[in-house]
Amino acid sequence: MSLIRPRLTDYFGVYRAQSDLDFAIPFLDEDIPLYVDPFLLWKSPSQQDQALHTTVINSFNHLKTLLAASKEEQARQILVLASECPEVGLGQSKKRRGHRIGSALAGEILSLFREIDSYRTQGFSHFEEIQLYVADISKDRISDICCSFLKSFLIDYTIQECQELGIPLNEVVIDSVYDSRAHKFISGTKATLPTNPDTGEAILLVPKRWLRFGPWIGYDDYFSAHCPRDDIFNSNEPQERVKVLRYNREHYGVVRAFVEAKERTQADCHNDPLFTQIPVISAKRKLSDIRKLPTGKSGNADKQYEDLQVQLLTSLLYPHLDFAAEQSRTDSGALIRDLILYNNRKIDFLEDTYRDYDCRQLVLELKNVAAIQREHINQLNRYLDTEMGRFGILVTRQPLSRAMLRNTIDLWSGQRRCIITLTDEDIELMVNVFESKQRSPIEIVKRSYLNFRRACPS
Repeated sequence: MSLIRPRLTDYFGVYRAQSDLDFAIPFLDEDIPLYVDPFLLWKSPSQQDQALHTTVINSFNHLKTLLAASKEEQARQILVLASECPEVGLGQSKKRRGHRIGSALAGEILSLFREIDSYRTQGFSHFEEIQLYVADISKDRISDICCSFLKSFLIDYTIQECQELGIPLNEVVIDSVYDSRAHKFISGTKATLPTNPDTGEAILLVPKRWLRFGPWIGYDDYFSAHCPRDDIFNSNEPQERVKVLRYNREHYGVVRAFVEAKERTQADCHNDPLFTQIPVISAKRKLSDIRKLPTGKSGNADKQYEDLQVQLLTSLLYPHLDFAAEQSRTDSGALIRDLILYNNRKIDFLEDTYRDYDCRQLVLELKNVAAIQREHINQLNRYLDTEMGRFGILVTRQPLSRAMLRNTIDLWSGQRRCIITLTDEDIELMVNVFESKQRSPIEIVKRSYLNFRRACPS
């Protein structure tokens, strides 16, 4: 077996929580489901971020200069190259690899500089506006274009962050790095960067403060709250996006009003975290729902129990344990682990699990049963391997019987594999601690571990 959803930091032995780092920790085998929003750079109090936004806008608006000089093909090529930035690994791809736009789509974007007077004379102040005129341009393209124009900065930022954390760097050749002075992409640029251990491809880190699930200036928000649909569509007519885009090209004032409204409400624009804890009231409600569930599978109670516990535990144990995956299959595909958490080793207890049990990821098995049986313990034991570690948690309704506790003790004595339990009572105590904010819920897990170790032979 191998690590589940391996992250750059975990692979290289840097055990830091996402909440403690300035950048979004990249996955090695898939994208981070967030996007760079240029508006966050525009509204940032940081002069550096503001300057970077100016760099992006100047780079994009230089395309207008190229058009005026009858260099449309050069402008198209710049847009095509800017449309994909695989090194940052942002978006929805499962392989950290997307596709660039075609020359025709690049040409449609460039046509805005000709067709709309304001862009022809002044250029863009927020290039995200192209989403409101051109089909097939959405948040992923906006993010990639922004990153492509800032790739030189991201290279320096990545090197600095990796050197501080001790992440190994290798010499690589970067396909396209934009030179903002020469206004062109340079190919074959050598850089010293972290690389994917499986593919050897370069990885760039991105500040968390730039990331959102979607851009502040976006089509969906425009269509739902600002688009004059009565002026565009007849009654009972399908509200097709293409008609909205065509209308916007002919009525720039509507788009300008929308952008100005978004600028006025900039205080409401914040970056989106990779993970957000549920509020206390939701935690208490989920606990109450768990308490009401009957044991067993009747009425789909086992699935409800798993869903509730995943939502609850990922919040209760954050930020000491970052969420990795739920319902994760083993390599053979025969077994499914209920919940996997990254071990960030933030406290002494978690450091002990790493030192004593090689625990790089915690496996939690969720069992909505009246009593844990030997088969449940054996199932969790099969998940514990040298890659993920030999420490697991059974989350269940009642404490183990004397015989089942003896079984877990024997596993510890014979194989140094540690299986502890969290019961309904433990989960309730964790929720109470979560509400009081005087202690951390992870301390309840530590207590269960210490109680188990006291029962083991010295």
